[in-house]
Amino acid sequence: AALQKLRGTNDLSAELEEMLAEQAAVKGQRAKNPWELFQNPALRWQLLSIVVLSSAMQLCGNDSMYSYAAYVFQEAGIPQDKIPYVVIGTGSCELITSVTCNMIIDYAGRRPLLLGGYIFMAGWAIVFMVALSQQTQISWMPYLSMACIFAYILSFGIGPAGVTGVLPTEVFDQMSRPAAYMICGSLLWFNLFLVGTAFPFIVKSLAHFCYIPFLVVCVCTALYVWFFLPETKGKSFLEISEEFRKRNFKTKTRAGFYKGPEEIKTTTL
Repeated sequence: AALQKLRGTNDLSAELEEMLAEQAAVKGQRAKNPWELFQNPALRWQLLSIVVLSSAMQLCGNDSMYSYAAYVFQEAGIPQDKIPYVVIGTGSCELITSVTCNMIIDYAGRRPLLLGGYIFMAGWAIVFMVALSQQTQISWMPYLSMACIFAYILSFGIGPAGVTGVLPTEVFDQMSRPAAYMICGSLLWFNLFLVGTAFPFIVKSLAHFCYIPFLVVCVCTALYVWFFLPETKGKSFLEISEEFRKRNFKTKTRAGFYKGPEEIKTTTL
């Protein structure tokens, strides 16, 4: 009844079947704590994925863009008393794109949104650094810098901001999800503190090229998503678990093929 009210439809057979199958898969197990996730080899790649993506959420430099916003808007000729409202506008853009991402995530898929977000952020970071370095030499560069700020924040909102929080639900079972979210939350706050502490020193050392570390994070995260993160769109939890199981336990045979534990056991017998 609760699901019918939530979904607005009476046809819930597929969803109920998936929920019951997941419930049967974890029957007799107890809720895991965060340390147990690190010790469990069956969760190695799931855990690594959320660690990488949760860390990248803060280490990608999105929040640091707001540090430059007031300076760039001032150079673009926006009146001093209007700048706070424009800065609020950048935050509103992130909110709107995050909501939009949640509306299209089931159509576009998780990997394309993450890949597109980090790739576009890497591209805008390069343009932003070039624009900052030429800000005093070329009259229209402040406007390009301003466009880069909005584009960077929009790219973050439409991809990483909307997708990252969903993944622990899809790649961990019911007994592991609370601990997984504890790890994600801890990483988010720790890396936010790290970036907030380190950013002034990065600016002092690299000046206009201070976004190079964030560029590296965006590129590395995009590569990780491309090579190691499976698509979860339209798949049940058991199907997703099977993909990760193959990656967690794959072993290279003499013939050069990769097999899972059951296949290796069968071959040996």
